[in-house]
Amino acid sequence: MTNRRASLKLFLNAFTSKMKPIKKSEATRAQILDVALDLFRRHGFESTTMRGIAAEAGVSLGSAYYYFESKEDLVMAFYERAMEAMAPRLEATLAANAGFEDRVAALLAVKFDYFQTSRTFLGALLGHAADPLHRLSPFSQATHAIRARDQEFFARAIAESREMRLPADLAAYLPRLLWLYQMGLILYWIYDRSPGQRQSRILREKSLALLVSLLKMSRFALLKPLRSKIVELIVLAEGGRSRA
Repeated sequence: MTNRRASLKLFLNAFTSKMKPIKKSEATRAQILDVALDLFRRHGFESTTMRGIAAEAGVSLGSAYYYFESKEDLVMAFYERAMEAMAPRLEATLAANAGFEDRVAALLAVKFDYFQTSRTFLGALLGHAADPLHRLSPFSQATHAIRARDQEFFARAIAESREMRLPADLAAYLPRLLWLYQMGLILYWIYDRSPGQRQSRILREKSLALLVSLLKMSRFALLKPLRSKIVELIVLAEGGRSRA
């Protein structure tokens, strides 16, 4: 029995000793990312260097490159962190709201609230947004998983709302349409210089009400040609691909 206890203790000690570096590694990675985001927000994406990030984080330049090969890697980590951080709030929003319009409005509010402190930083990344071949573009293959996950929340807002009876030819594309609508609002918001971005809030409220009204009308047979045009535009906006 004594030997078995000693063996178990040795195993636990070995397991624990292996776990500690992993935890330290995760903490170091998070620290570098935190520092990088702070520098991006204060000095801009282009002006910030990996050397400056390493110095501010208190690690060697080699260590910084060990965790992130480039500033682009840091931005991708920012995207992923944002999605992970917002997911519980988005889940709670869907559970707390019943109507389709209320749900979409609440989903948008969570995102604009989360990204408020990074508004200027996001503006600096817009130069890459229009190029779907650029890794940092929200339309790129590299950001596909994040984009798809975000669209899932819109899909649930549609599927779980009894009031939205949409024709099948449009329903399959609606999560993507709502995501593109969201991106347009974000673009306007980034450049909105009104106090507290008041104009962006007004645009969000009024445009969403109009969008919901149009979607409710879309089920009429006479509007089928218009629905086809909308689907074509969605596919075109995604680089000609039929899937997100």
